[in-house]
Amino acid sequence: MIDSAIASSATSPESFGLRRPNVLIVAEDGSGAAAAGEAAALAGVRPIDRLPWDRAAACLGDHAVVDVLAIEAEGVDSERLDAVLPRVDTLARTIDARIIVALDPAQIDAVASHLFGPDVQLLCAPTLIDRVAAFNLAGFHALQLHDRVREAESERLRRLNEEVARIAQTLTLLASREDLRPSAERPGLVGDRRPAYGAAPAARSAPIDPQDIRKAIRSRRLREQFFAPALIEDPGWEMLLDPFAAELEDRAVSVSSLCIAAAVAPTTALRWIGKMSEAGLFQRRPDPFDRRRAFMALTDQARVGMEQYCQAVRQAGLAIA
Repeated sequence: MIDSAIASSATSPESFGLRRPNVLIVAEDGSGAAAAGEAAALAGVRPIDRLPWDRAAACLGDHAVVDVLAIEAEGVDSERLDAVLPRVDTLARTIDARIIVALDPAQIDAVASHLFGPDVQLLCAPTLIDRVAAFNLAGFHALQLHDRVREAESERLRRLNEEVARIAQTLTLLASREDLRPSAERPGLVGDRRPAYGAAPAARSAPIDPQDIRKAIRSRRLREQFFAPALIEDPGWEMLLDPFAAELEDRAVSVSSLCIAAAVAPTTALRWIGKMSEAGLFQRRPDPFDRRRAFMALTDQARVGMEQYCQAVRQAGLAIA
């Protein structure tokens, strides 16, 4: 009964006077291709073709209009990833398309070394609802970008609002079909806006001891022995502490290591990394010794903020938390 309700709710954007986004799927014939096709149907986007991995590098540019590139990378070997993903990145940048990649947790570094940024969604071992949400986000961008037809602004906004309502209805019905998971594993926004920290910058004092940062991280991990992690998660702060301590220790932090430090589901962690990169707190750096891996480092803005925070905590006689 719920399945039929989902199907009936998946009204295409065309019913609102909007063009359905075109999706090109790269996947081998099997469960990944089937899952991508099912999610695309529920999201109301249009799969225009499916390319197997052995043809993808040569055929990616053969389609006239592509809004979303859906890459099913789970189980694909590193050699094929290295051959195809750079082509995906180049094409997406050329035609202003969004990228969705379904991958295994073990592939995080290999994929992130080629594909990362605000136009890329990385989904680790995704569920159906993860895939539908990703298609909806990517497809909605395409609607905003390409469907600026000659009509009154109020009419265009009305149609886009109806499309948002359709997306919300589909996701709500999907959520009711699946077992609800901890908030750390749910797709969607990764955080709310909060007031900016307004304290005056602290004066510089003695160098910061990285062990003080590591103690704070261990203390935060201890909380999980007594409370459900989903109730006390704070991935953004965890992700600032870990690379800051690593920088003080003159070490580099890979994307996969940063996901582990966040102590949340990998897809959620990747979403946070993307959000914080857009906010100017993280920057990606290639590994000079391994092209299949990328490092995440604090930007100057984030580094100064962490230093000032630690100095302010020290001056107040408090522990880093």
